[in-house]
Amino acid sequence: MPASIREEVDHLLAAAFTRDMSTRLSCPSCGSAHVAQMLGDNGGVSYVCTACGHSWS
Repeated sequence: MPASIREEVDHLLAAAFTRDMSTRLSCPSCGSAHVAQMLGDNGGVSYVCTACGHSWS
């Protein structure tokens, strides 16, 4: 158990940062993290990079 509230907050912030970084997508073409998710006509999921325009599914 943490010795102080500050230690607990630091632990929670570190866990949130790690989770955020592990779920972030990046463009396979340029490496940018500016990626948008789109729904296709047949219900599939596609992604598009808003930095370079590359799209993939």
